[in-house]
Amino acid sequence: MASAAEKMARNMNFGAFQKSTELQKRIWFTLGALIVYRLGTYIPLPGIDPVALAEIFRQNSGGLLGMFDMFTGGALSRMTIFALNIMPYISASIIMQLMTAISPSLEQLKKEGESGRKKINQYTRYLTVLITIMQAYGISVGLESMSSGAAVLDQGWFFRFTTVVTLTGGTMFLMWLGEQITQRGVGNGISLIIFSGIVANLPTAIAGTLELGRTGALSTIFILALMAMAVGVIFLIVFMERAQRRIIVQYPKRQQGNRMTGGESSHLPLKLNTAGVIPPIFAGSILGLPVTILGLSAAGAGPEWVTTLTAWMGRGQPAYLIIYVMLIVFFAFFYTAVVFNPHDTAENLKKYGGFVPGIRPGKNTAEYLDKVLTRLTVLGAAYLAAICLLPEILMSQYAVPFYFGGTSLLIVVTVTLDTVAQVQSHMMAHQYEGLIKKAKLRGRR
Repeated sequence: MASAAEKMARNMNFGAFQKSTELQKRIWFTLGALIVYRLGTYIPLPGIDPVALAEIFRQNSGGLLGMFDMFTGGALSRMTIFALNIMPYISASIIMQLMTAISPSLEQLKKEGESGRKKINQYTRYLTVLITIMQAYGISVGLESMSSGAAVLDQGWFFRFTTVVTLTGGTMFLMWLGEQITQRGVGNGISLIIFSGIVANLPTAIAGTLELGRTGALSTIFILALMAMAVGVIFLIVFMERAQRRIIVQYPKRQQGNRMTGGESSHLPLKLNTAGVIPPIFAGSILGLPVTILGLSAAGAGPEWVTTLTAWMGRGQPAYLIIYVMLIVFFAFFYTAVVFNPHDTAENLKKYGGFVPGIRPGKNTAEYLDKVLTRLTVLGAAYLAAICLLPEILMSQYAVPFYFGGTSLLIVVTVTLDTVAQVQSHMMAHQYEGLIKKAKLRGRR
């Protein structure tokens, strides 16, 4: 049976959206920030030959380097000021979460509330700067080695210095822009930046696929099957992201004066995919740095082992697929353990008198929740791995330039669902405020 909040969400219409001026301001701010980001993806680095760079990336776009360029919205292939995108910040967040789980001092800092969270965020920013400098220097060296330096107009330490400063400044600006979207806009700013980069490449990918069909490289039936697969994957993602296991929680009856209160039952929802879209993003971020540097080095006169390793890490190659799956599974379990703590949940239920029918409160409840969550995470990790690997295999076997699948499709659908949910929550809050104002006016009358 639908709750009152769900019924209100279904009854929302365009008229209610027009009355919510605060939501409109947030949406306009989000769109403006994303436009600024997209404009920045066309501002090139100083000292780069765009023609030679485009030719080199065209030859190496079929591997993982092409997928990383998809996350940046084409900024990497154009080598713009946002070439590293927001990936260094994501890498820093991964390291800080790992350190929080290992270091007792950081774990204690996390439990201090808002002040502890601000300190951890500050440490994450410092680490982002360090990672960005390392990645930017690796890219500058890789650019100088590409085709014996054909992509760089003037090689030397000055080019490396300007590249490091420019790329570091671009990444820090995107990190700030993402935080502003989260605070003053709608949705998660970091996720929306990645989302906009993927969506920006969608028209080009579709046009490339249709062009292959026109020239006869791909049959019409295969293109239709590819489109049908994309639609089916969308339905599967929506179903799996909304799937949850509801654990019944019972509260005992209590005597308060002459009345008997309590005795109601509730449920504890456990999502099938608790980690959401974080594992594929983290896995792509971890693989992005070495693959980018290897791809740029292999384009030049690098050692033979670099070329061999780059070939192994190509799209659809066994080494890439195995490492990708391992990272997705690891981060699915790791992030679930960070988000949901069975022991704390069991203690909170025990504190307020709640219990799972047939399970003793305390330690037994924690073990039961951990067992259920582990099984759900196994299914969620398998679902994420299948969604991310199926299009990769198809694209490697049939050379289809259709990057709107797998990880990218998962990110687009998940971010869309989260953003729509936030829009609905803002509209519901606006409706509640309207009801409260009407009630006050009636009271005065």
